Amino acid sequence: MGECQTYVKLSEEKLIPKSDILSLLRTYNCYHEGKNFQLRTREEDGELTLEGLLNIYWGLRRPIRLQMHDDNERFRLNRNDRSAVAKQLSAESNNNSLDRENVPASGDIGGQEEEESPQLLRTRSDASFMRVQRRTKTHTARDLQRLRTHRFSINGHFYNHKTSVFTPAYGSVTNVRVNSSMTTVQVLNLLLHKFRVENKSEEFVLYMVHESGERARLRDGEYPLVARVLYGPCEKISKIFITEADLGEEVTYDVAQYIKFEIPVLDSFVEKLKEEEEREINKLTKKYSALKSMIIHQLEGRAHTSDRV
Repeated sequence: MGECQTYVKLSEEKLIPKSDILSLLRTYNCYHEGKNFQLRTREEDGELTLEGLLNIYWGLRRPIRLQMHDDNERFRLNRNDRSAVAKQLSAESNNNSLDRENVPASGDIGGQEEEESPQLLRTRSDASFMRVQRRTKTHTARDLQRLRTHRFSINGHFYNHKTSVFTPAYGSVTNVRVNSSMTTVQVLNLLLHKFRVENKSEEFVLYMVHESGERARLRDGEYPLVARVLYGPCEKISKIFITEADLGEEVTYDVAQYIKFEIPVLDSFVEKLKEEEEREINKLTKKYSALKSMIIHQLEGRAHTSDRV
């Protein structure tokens, strides 16, 4: 007999044949040919695993809280400190020519350590997700001002440093590197950790949003990367959104058909449905009134028959 069919998990309860997922994967990778979104496969102990980048779109209506500082930051500067540093570095920049005249020969500075400028505090962003390293380069006051201004914009989103509040632009996209064995909860935790979000993952959910308006929630036990492959690679047709758990709402395909209509058109649909409802009510009322009359007539006939006897 042929080989035993192997499966890939779609969720804790649902499975999909390996041959089907490989066929869909070829289409997926063909669509993303030459891009970083192609998925790789590996097989361990007979289990197929997909790996790659997964796009997730921000669909939050409320701000989220970010950590004020990166985990690797060793000290912090307040506003007065940064102002003092800016003035000091500006003065050093103006006196560079004098400093060069007093610098000893190269052989005399072998044991001296070059002074490093203080590290500017910066929250890790989706665009880079890299630690800001301490630089040996001296910054001018203009450089410091530019860096401070850049800090307040993370991947194009507004970030209030004083309150540590981050408001992602609705519909903007980010991505995380995941595999097909990672559940929805794990993907959420990875995304929140990437942005150093202090909110708990229980506050958010993932939805697969179709262009028609259909919205299907990805359950905690589902695998978002597998779902992405099943829905196809084109994100103009369907996208994965992160939303608040208490604000998200599923929309079925039948309901989604009416979402894009204008209000007057929807009102006319409601009127038509009301008219149809009234016709059905009248029809049922007449039907059961007639049955009631027949039953009463039969009962009266039997009563007369029993009286004669």
